[in-house]
Amino acid sequence: MLTLIVISFLVSAISVLFFMRRARRHARRYGTDMPQRFHKGHVPRLGGAGIFLGTGAAWLVAGIGSDPFNVSWPLKASAFTLLCIAPAVLGGIIEDLTQRVSVRYRLGLTIGSALLLCWLLGLGVSRTGIGLVDGWLQAWPYAAILFAAFAIGGLPHAFNIIDGYNGLAGTVAVLVCLAVSHVALQVGDRQLAAMVICLVGATAGFLVWNYPRGKIFAGDGGAYVWGMVIAIAVVTLVQRHRVVSPWFPMLLLIYPVWETVFSIYRKLARGQSPGDADALHFHQLIFRRIVRVAFADDEARQLLARNNRTSPYLWIFAALTVVPAVLFWNNTPILMAFCALFIATYVAAYLMIVRFKVPRWLRP
Repeated sequence: MLTLIVISFLVSAISVLFFMRRARRHARRYGTDMPQRFHKGHVPRLGGAGIFLGTGAAWLVAGIGSDPFNVSWPLKASAFTLLCIAPAVLGGIIEDLTQRVSVRYRLGLTIGSALLLCWLLGLGVSRTGIGLVDGWLQAWPYAAILFAAFAIGGLPHAFNIIDGYNGLAGTVAVLVCLAVSHVALQVGDRQLAAMVICLVGATAGFLVWNYPRGKIFAGDGGAYVWGMVIAIAVVTLVQRHRVVSPWFPMLLLIYPVWETVFSIYRKLARGQSPGDADALHFHQLIFRRIVRVAFADDEARQLLARNNRTSPYLWIFAALTVVPAVLFWNNTPILMAFCALFIATYVAAYLMIVRFKVPRWLRP
């Protein structure tokens, strides 16, 4: 699989470099008054296109010939998966270029791609670890398909929400993919391991240019690639291998999922539409109230320095869920307990930051 990582890395890194050099004029369309903007200058948002090309190239190579990488992934299957993902990713890339594709249309594209994937690949979520719900899902197969489509179509938007600072969402995606590949190899599923390992290589090719210099952003397109590929992988993993707890992906992805749920609640409580952008996400509060002001020659360098210092806080936060998920991937009660612990910790930390009660040891 090392060869697949190298292929995805090189294709992604070269593609991102090309977009970084050729797409600067499109970056001028991104408004300077956007609430989620924490950088100076006009930075292209086409890193997602490079990630998609790198991942897709490695997927297709994996299926060429008579299984040269021993991953049992036919070219037809990888090509179908790539084509199903394409509409959602292209919708995100068009938004990155034009800033004119509404949240409603992008959600429709991701859900549409998810339904197509569930139909062609036979995906469904029939296990939740909760007896009453599982009985209902097994009695109504179409409900299991809709559940899977909701998960696959919704996760891209969750990754889009946490994609706010250099290296943040990309590194979280790498951590999640490595965890999924580990469990997939534990149960002997080299195909799923190869699927996410290719995404790791492509994301690394993007991060070369994104962190710490911030020369290009992943944009909506990148978030949609991460969300859709990871969602397909974890749904398939739980469906194929009953030994894997359905709460393994829940704990693994609880950070972006809960950030999304909490953001929806927070906006509805304030009378806002959940689709409205704001600057009150957890990572934005850390940037504004925990990360100290960096002293630099100009405002742009100062903002870049603070931007780069924010991401490690969230990497550690995400790792605190990835580690127990990997350790207890087949133990549902423990995974459920860790999910509850994360939610309680998140809410307590959020309220602490909002109320300016952050301990000094958290402010370096």
